[in-house]
This record gives sequence, structure tokens and C-alpha cells, in this order.
Amino acid sequence: MQANSRKFNIAVVGQNNRLQYEALLFAASLRHCSPGFKGRLFVATPNPGPRWTHNPSIQDEDVLKALKQLDAEILPFDSHVFGESYPYGNKIEALLALPEGEPFVFFDTDTLITGDITSVPFDFDRPGASLKVEGTWPKPTLYGPGFDGIWRALYARFGLDFESSVDPDQPDGYWRRYLYFNAGYFFYKCPKMFGERYLDYARTIRDENIPELTGQNLDPWLDQAALPLVIHSFGGGRNALPDGLLDGSVSCHYRLFPLLYARESDHVIDVLETVVAPNKVKKVLKQYDPLKKLVLQGKGAKIRALFDQDNLPRREQALRNAIKSKGLWLR
Repeated sequence: MQANSRKFNIAVVGQNNRLQYEALLFAASLRHCSPGFKGRLFVATPNPGPRWTHNPSIQDEDVLKALKQLDAEILPFDSHVFGESYPYGNKIEALLALPEGEPFVFFDTDTLITGDITSVPFDFDRPGASLKVEGTWPKPTLYGPGFDGIWRALYARFGLDFESSVDPDQPDGYWRRYLYFNAGYFFYKCPKMFGERYLDYARTIRDENIPELTGQNLDPWLDQAALPLVIHSFGGGRNALPDGLLDGSVSCHYRLFPLLYARESDHVIDVLETVVAPNKVKKVLKQYDPLKKLVLQGKGAKIRALFDQDNLPRREQALRNAIKSKGLWLR
């Protein structure tokens, strides 16, 4: 499939917390780096309801106005299954509010678009997700089962072929042998089909007593436990996109602003500092302390100077500790 051959929509989740500022920053980066993007940009916001103790929707008029100026559409959705008890479930339930039958790419809100999104050769008939992932789940216990037994049980529960999901080039018992993604982005041809199946699989994994999952922590990993099964069930897999585009030259899943300054490329820093500069964006984002202090007041440069970006510590905790020691850990 050639890039640009199908129009698609983009969705992120926004809420009445830091996510509203990240959503605004995402929208600004998309418009700056991908002026040729012709699809719709949705900021999906959960409605208040029994699964929330407060109103989670975006209510800040300045944020809403700035999003509108960037052609972002607010898309309310209801939380029937997850809500406040598992906010990562927002990304699952939000899919059901997107336009049915229209290809979509979902991004975690703590992402910057840093290149031309229309240059990415998405094959929306074959779903994929982020491979910028570590072996966070499952964590096999001393008395078993191991990775093989846990994943095999999940594939069996949903009637999926386990063997075709395995990477035979990886050694037995190593987590990379098994299909596993970061849910920081994923895409498919229809959000309703993907969302209904994702919701079914995630709720089943959460609620059913699957013996092989005894002792496994599903909070916050439930979305990432279900995602490979959903992608495999629709014929997707590891090699759905060429390397180096998403989580590369076209997008950056930075997660936290101190980590962004510590380890991301000069280009990512340049995009960030360029898109926050216009007054209509800056005056809103300065309400959020980490953005105000690290980006607008320039303290991010102090974090950047602590590290050699070409020779970073292998463990993220070492980055965090060094930043905290200087009083610059803001989130």
C-alpha cells in the first residue's frame, strides 16, 4: 500500500487533568509537522457517569478553544466497563465512539508528531501497534506457568492460533518470542470492530478466572495483555509497518517531559519548543506546571545537560534518580 492512498482519522484521549494539555500539544505538533493530513483529529473525552467520582471531561474553556483552533474535534464517549478504576481502559471504550468503517490510528496522548504522518504506509487491513516495548507483562512466577503457558492459555481462551503468533527466531521462554506491544499507538480499518473485540478480550481477561493468570498483575497491564490477541485475531502482527517511522522519525511517545528532555533527539526538542511558542497555545499550556517550567521557562535544558544523549544509562530509573536529585522531576 502506498502512503496517502487512504484517508484516515487520528484519535487521542483527553481528560480534565494533564491529558488535556498533552492533547493540545499533540494537536499542535500534528498541525505543524503534518500540514497535509486530511483526516479528522478526535480528542475523545469520557462523559461523567457512575464509573467516575468526578466529571472527567475537558471543561477548561481555554483548552477547548485552543483545540478548536487546531481543528481538533471533541468526541464524548461513555465509560461502561472501566472508567476511574482503570483509566487505561479509556483508549478501548473511546474506539466505539469513532466513525464506524473509517480507518483510524490511535495514539497515547503523551505523544508528539515529529514528521509527516501521511508518509507512513499504513495497511489498515492489517493492524499493528507500537513495538517500543519492554517485557513488562506477564511476570512468570516461581511455580509457573512460564511465558509459553500463560500466552498459550490466552490464545486458547479466544480460539486463536498460538503457534503462528510466536517468533521462532527468539529463544524459548524469552518474552520477545511472544507477540507483545506497547499500546502507545495502534491502527486498523474500523474502530468499531477493533474496539468491540478489544473490550471483549480485556473484560474477559479481567473478569474470568483463567488459572494460568493466577498471580499476574493486570493493573496497569490489562490493555497490553489484550492488545496482541486483538491484533493477531485480525491478521496483524509485528511487521505491520516499516521500522523507524512511528516511534522514530514521525512520532515520539515521550511519556513524561523530564524524560523527553533527558533522552529524545534534538529534533524532538525542536518540535516541542516550536509548537508551544505561538501565543494561542502558550497561554494555555503555561497552566500546566511541567510544561511551564521545563519548556517555557527553559529548565528542560538543565535536564538535557545532565546526560550524554548518545550514551544514556540503560535503566530508566537511573535517569529518574539523576533528574530528581536536581529537583527537576516534574509531572
